Amino acid sequence: MDTFQAIKKRRSVKHYKRKHKMTEREVNQLMRMAVLSPTSFNIQNWRFVLVRDSGLREKIKDAAWGQNQFADASLLIILCADLKFWARKPRRYWRNAPKPVQDHFVGIIENYYRKSKQNQRDEAMRSGGIVAQTIMLAAKAMGYDTCPMVGFDFKRVARIIKLPKDHVIAMAVVVGKAARPARPRGGQLPLDEVVVWDRF
Repeated sequence: MDTFQAIKKRRSVKHYKRKHKMTEREVNQLMRMAVLSPTSFNIQNWRFVLVRDSGLREKIKDAAWGQNQFADASLLIILCADLKFWARKPRRYWRNAPKPVQDHFVGIIENYYRKSKQNQRDEAMRSGGIVAQTIMLAAKAMGYDTCPMVGFDFKRVARIIKLPKDHVIAMAVVVGKAARPARPRGGQLPLDEVVVWDRF
C-alpha cells in the first residue's frame, strides 16, 4: 500500500477481533518502522510498552472506563517517553558522526533540556505524537487497523505498567484486525479554514 493510500485508509477503529494474534515477526516489523520516526536532535526518547498479557490488558481496560479495544486488539502499545534522555549518554545519539558534530549536538541537548522540565515534557509529547502516526501508517500498510487513545486514567495505567518516575505516558495505540469498520468520517474542515499562508 502506498503512503497516500495508507493515510486515506487509516481510521480509528474501536472494535477488534479478539482471537486474532500478530506474529512476533509482524510486531518486530512494526517496531522497526516505529524507531525510524524523527526526534529532535535524534534523541529517540520514546519508550514502547507492548502489553500482551491478558490480565494486565483487563486492568488497563478497567482504567480506560471499559473500552473494549484495550483488551481485544492484537497489540496494545503504551507510548511513553524518557524525560531524562538528555542525561543518559547523549553522545550515543550521534555516535556515527565526527567528533566535532557529536560535541556540537551534545552541547545543544544539554543546554536546551537540562534546565527546563517544560522542554523535556514538550519533547516527550511531540515525539509520542510523531511515532504514533508512524505506527498507525505502518500498521495500515501491513493490513492492520489502529486507534490512538488518551481516554484512560494515566496515573492508574502508569502504576499498572510500573512506569519509572522519570518517564511519562504520551498516549496509547492499539493494533489489530477490525471486527467492525470505523464510523464514517465526522467531517473534515475545509483547507481554507485551517491553512494560513505566511501569517494570520
